[in-house]
Amino acid sequence: MGLRLRLGSLLLQLVVTGSLLIGAAYAVLDPAATQIESLDSALLASMKAGPTLTMAERYRQLAPVIERTFDLPVMTAFAVGSTWANFSSEEQQALIAAFRRLTIASYAHNFTSFDGERFEIQPDVAVRGVDRIVQTHLISPHNAPVNLTYRMRESAGLWKIIDVYFGAISQLTTRRADFAAPIASGGASGLIAHLNSLSDDLLR
Repeated sequence: MGLRLRLGSLLLQLVVTGSLLIGAAYAVLDPAATQIESLDSALLASMKAGPTLTMAERYRQLAPVIERTFDLPVMTAFAVGSTWANFSSEEQQALIAAFRRLTIASYAHNFTSFDGERFEIQPDVAVRGVDRIVQTHLISPHNAPVNLTYRMRESAGLWKIIDVYFGAISQLTTRRADFAAPIASGGASGLIAHLNSLSDDLLR
C-alpha cells in the first residue's frame, strides 16, 4: 500500500510538472510570443546598459528589433486614419519613416535604466480573428507591475505588433488623437514635421 501511495504521488507530481512545463513552453514556442520575447530581451539589454550608451547608440541598438517586431507601415496608416488614403505614395512613405523614427525614439527614451525589472509573458496567447493577443507584465521591485498587451498580425510569415495597450489604453488610439491637429492644419507635411519634432525631443 505504501509503494502504491508513493507511486501515485510521483505520478501526480509528474503530471503537474509536465503541465507547468507545457504552459511555459507555449509562451516561448508560440510565434507571436516569441517576437515579444525578443523585444523584451532587447529592452532589458538597453535598460541594463544604462548611462554607458548615448541616446544615439541606444537608438541604433533598438532599431533592428523594433523594425522586426512592429508592423510600422500598418501602424502608421491606422494612426493617421481615413486621411491616409488621400496622401500620395511619397507622402505615405515619408510618414512611415517619421513614425518609425518616433517609435524607436520612444523606446530608446523610456528604457534607459535598470533597477531589477523583469518581463513576464502570459502563457495563454489569445486569438482574435486574424490577430493574436500577447499579454506581458513589466515587474519592478519598487513599483506596481505595468501591464502591456500586444495586438499582433501575421505579415510575410512573421507575427508583428500592430497596437500596444498600456493597461486599457490603445497606443494607436492615442496617436490618432494626437495626429488629428497637425493633419488638419498642415496635411502630410504638417504631420511629418510634428513627428520629427517629437522624436527630436525624445532623442536629446
